[in-house]
Amino acid sequence: MTGGDRPTDTVENPPELAVAVVEAETPGNVGTIARAMKNFGLSDLLLVTPPELDPDGEAYGFAGQAREDILPNATELTFEELANNYYTVACTAVPNEDPTNHIRYPAMEVGDLRDHLAGVTEPTAIVFGRERVGLTNDELTHLDALCSIPASESYPSLNLGQAATITLYELRGLSLDSTQHPDELHRRAPKPEVERLHDQFAEYVTAVGHPEPKREKATRMFRRLLGRAQPTPRETSTLHGLFRRGVQWADGSHPGRASTDDEPQDNSPTDKRTE
Repeated sequence: MTGGDRPTDTVENPPELAVAVVEAETPGNVGTIARAMKNFGLSDLLLVTPPELDPDGEAYGFAGQAREDILPNATELTFEELANNYYTVACTAVPNEDPTNHIRYPAMEVGDLRDHLAGVTEPTAIVFGRERVGLTNDELTHLDALCSIPASESYPSLNLGQAATITLYELRGLSLDSTQHPDELHRRAPKPEVERLHDQFAEYVTAVGHPEPKREKATRMFRRLLGRAQPTPRETSTLHGLFRRGVQWADGSHPGRASTDDEPQDNSPTDKRTE
């Protein structure tokens, strides 16, 4: 997207999003989260009992450009203030599958979170817990919704900064007005140009003397190849040029072919052994 275009998965009138971190132990993780917020268009960082964030220390070192605004403008608050003033979504590595126990149930996958929040009008906080134990069961009982990142059953716990980055990426449709990408990352060549390339390839396999019984199969395989590749206009144009030159070379009409054929040939034997 360029200019003022929003991402294609955007939500109209999204809620005000904040990111909350509860009792982080490592300043570097707070800095990493601040950087991810900057990457994905968020600015409101809420900290519950944070570690010391020294401007010359790890947090600011990991924050990239977020050291200039998000970190120094972060808001410290209590957990009660967080739960009472925001619609809260708790991020947890281990949800509970037992519907009779609603502490960690029900939880949505992080990929579904954007659509879930599309209907929320209150200020919203995405809440992350401590590096080692996450959010406690008591804390979870005071938060409104749960989400979880699908991961290995044997080791589902992600690094705090990684978990926040993945989650905020999934929410980019709520927070970004534009991205660094052009309108189309991959523009497929027009169908007529692709069909003309198929015709040229058929001419090419004939010109180079490919066995006639195998030509139909070769052209069919080439069609399947292009169907998977979805070539761009530039790629299609390049292949047009290559096949055209190949045909010209095969029938002797290429300008370089004549000069090559006119060169004197050295027919002397290469093996000059004497008896």
